[in-house]
Amino acid sequence: MKKKLFATILVAAMALNMIACGGSKSADKAADSGISTVTAGKLTVATSPDFAPYEFYAVDESGTPQLAGFDIALAQYIADYLGLELEVVPVDFDGVLMELQTKSVDIGLAGLSPDPKRDSIMDFSDVYYEGGQSFVCVQANKDKFTSLEDTNNAEYEIGAQTGSIQVDLANTNSPNADIIQLTKVTDIVAELIAGKLDGAYIETAVAESYAKNYPDLYVALDVPYEGAEGSAVGVSKGNEALLKGVNEAIAAAISEGKMAEFVATANEQASGEIIEGLIEE
Repeated sequence: MKKKLFATILVAAMALNMIACGGSKSADKAADSGISTVTAGKLTVATSPDFAPYEFYAVDESGTPQLAGFDIALAQYIADYLGLELEVVPVDFDGVLMELQTKSVDIGLAGLSPDPKRDSIMDFSDVYYEGGQSFVCVQANKDKFTSLEDTNNAEYEIGAQTGSIQVDLANTNSPNADIIQLTKVTDIVAELIAGKLDGAYIETAVAESYAKNYPDLYVALDVPYEGAEGSAVGVSKGNEALLKGVNEAIAAAISEGKMAEFVATANEQASGEIIEGLIEE
């Protein structure tokens, strides 16, 4: 079930920083820049909260889950920069793509790689975070996978998230294996730990985050990727004014050191009690 809610950030210092950023901008900046959004005065953002440290739910001291992660922090920063109110729509990853394709949201923030195959359904911002790709298995199987060639075995079941570039990586590097596509990264990790998958392709920062929380996981191999490295914001197709504004906000967040702060805070939060995946109302 899809639900809409306002993003909240656990760490007060981060919230204050973002409020300060928003306060320095004109509340009419979006209108003055010719930016139109799905809902006037709001920046509606689709995200998939099963992708720590990008986006997930961190459990606060009262036991309440709050949306967190550096994508959520960046979404708030962009909204503040443009003088808009942030509204977040949590969906599965393939739902993020659908929301953008139907122009039901303004932007998508879900660790999106600027894959040319997605150019028909969204425009991509500049890269805001440079990451990598990894092959993951459990500790007991790490000696089986010393190279990507070892993953290309018809006896293996290899996982990848539906709709992600990891599916392409799996098909490229492990074509003889049985490629199992699952909706959530959490499901992939659960299947790995349960021994139902032999390995999986997962974005490196996410894989490392899971490995901290699940010691049985092992980040075995770096996976080359010929496309643009890193993550970009998916912007509703053809909204040039919004794309320009998003790029300006990203450049400001990076130059001010805010993006580095967001990543550091998200990694710290992800090491605590978290919930990944959609939370039903």
